[in-house]
Amino acid sequence: MAKSYDLKKLRRLIMIQAAIQLFLLVLLVFMAVNFQGGLQAEGRPQRFLHTVITTLVIQLALFYPANKLAVRDAQREIAASATDLTVDEQKDLRQKRLYSDYLKGAVFIFYTTFAYLAPKNLTVLSVIFYSFILTFLTYFQCYNFAARRLMREKS
Repeated sequence: MAKSYDLKKLRRLIMIQAAIQLFLLVLLVFMAVNFQGGLQAEGRPQRFLHTVITTLVIQLALFYPANKLAVRDAQREIAASATDLTVDEQKDLRQKRLYSDYLKGAVFIFYTTFAYLAPKNLTVLSVIFYSFILTFLTYFQCYNFAARRLMREKS
């Protein structure tokens, strides 16, 4: 017998994440303009391009782990939306969700601590900030892509 899925909660989560992505994108552009102005005021406008390139290199290195985590989270949420789950399956999915939430929290704490302890240099702070925002944007984009693909397969 084919499993049935209630994907209403997942669709709502994707919409919420789209709003968060829009906010993060606006924040990224706003802070990029501020950092660019700050670097220009220091007399080092070429550093802005260096920070953007450095951030892109960091994002290339972080893409695979972020994508892997996002796909795993989307698969778990699709599995959790099945209507006929047993208590043991729910418990297993809850433990996986907790592990994933701890991992995302650890990444957030890492970036926060790193930004706090980093030298108060605009170049370094801009790279940290851009990487932080782009890491979470990458995760949300990969999650939404994987969730939509899996929802199409299941419906």
